[in-house]
Amino acid sequence: MAATSAKPTLRSEPRWPAIVALLAVGGLRLALPESLSYGPDWLLLAVIGGFSIPTIWAHVRGLDTLNRILGYIMAAIVTADMIWSLGLLIAALPKHTQTPIALLESAGALWITNIIVFASWYWRLDGGGPAVRDQQGVHTDGAFLFPQMTLTPETKRTMGEECWNPGFIDYLFLAFNTSTAFSPTDVPVLSRWAKVLMMIQSLISLATIALLAARAVNIL
Repeated sequence: MAATSAKPTLRSEPRWPAIVALLAVGGLRLALPESLSYGPDWLLLAVIGGFSIPTIWAHVRGLDTLNRILGYIMAAIVTADMIWSLGLLIAALPKHTQTPIALLESAGALWITNIIVFASWYWRLDGGGPAVRDQQGVHTDGAFLFPQMTLTPETKRTMGEECWNPGFIDYLFLAFNTSTAFSPTDVPVLSRWAKVLMMIQSLISLATIALLAARAVNIL
């Protein structure tokens, strides 16, 4: 009887890095002055914490649709909050209502928030989301062309990457490069929706760094 090769075991991607990242966004909001945020400074952190509980429960119970919807809601909330704070900060520049130190701290917090927010969107949307990528077992098609996807089967076996799937850190690295180099560097962008999101992220990063931080340095 001919021996049959063992089928690769599907590995579920851990969700905790994405949850921790969004909680970090709520923590970064504490660095913003009250005039640059909607409601109390702890509100966003409480909202994210409140949504995290049913999101984790839905994932554990295998309710992928509910988990996906709750994840989209969380990402939309932090995105709206970031854009709201950025708009208030830009509007406050000509009024000189914020001290230079407050401007620098706010710009830094919003810049880091921008990276985490868009990393969350890339992670949730690429290839149908983490649940779909888990079911596929090997990531071969998506909005981004990661270097591991271009390896030959022989090279993947040699490197132990036969069942490689991108994790949240991979998308965080992609978002970080987009906010610093204003390009995806080693990860080409294939999808139109991803190109639009990356243009928006680069624009927000440029506004944060060039307008806000530079203004704060000039008036020190």
